[in-house]
Amino acid sequence: MKDNHSRISGRQQYEERAEAIAAPIAEQFGIWIYDVEYVKEGQEYFLNVYIDKEGGVTINDCESVSRILSDELDNADFIRDPYTLIVSSPGLGRSLTKDRHLEQSIGEEVEIHLYKPHADLGEKDLRGELTGFDSERIEILADPPAPKKGKGKGKKKKTSTAAKETDDACGSSAPAEVLPDLKTEPEREDGRIRLSLERAAIASVRLAFDF
Repeated sequence: MKDNHSRISGRQQYEERAEAIAAPIAEQFGIWIYDVEYVKEGQEYFLNVYIDKEGGVTINDCESVSRILSDELDNADFIRDPYTLIVSSPGLGRSLTKDRHLEQSIGEEVEIHLYKPHADLGEKDLRGELTGFDSERIEILADPPAPKKGKGKGKKKKTSTAAKETDDACGSSAPAEVLPDLKTEPEREDGRIRLSLERAAIASVRLAFDF
């Protein structure tokens, strides 16, 4: 029987092992590892190590970690392909790719991009306060969608003469039957809409920021 680690992709194994090597190096400088990504861009491979600390990291922090980490990775020599090591800050609009990122960001403004428009809001891009999450869902207090400008505002729907005469002949004066709304209105709170989004429907989550 194969263990769980054997089912992890080669890319994930590289990332996990690189993070295990980088974490104690970063701790020497009062820094923690935010994330590690092993990616291919064009024909080149990059090992991106994102570091963070209270008050934000500096270029000197990145250089200090990079210098030691580069030597340690060369000694470990577990990455098969030639690659470029890049140590940097995750930035203001950082991606929240792991549960620890979400945990650190509870109460913060986030931007969520969905694979398909939300069933109630009709939008693929949502913004709101991150209020909670579990293994299957992410919850936010979302901004309501901006009203869309419709075309032909003020135009009235024309009623055909034949239809009007038919109504008059039948003596129909009662309003048409209103069918029940099958959609559940999202819960609102302080002008915002509380949403529980399936993680499988989410393409990306980032911290929101305004210039």
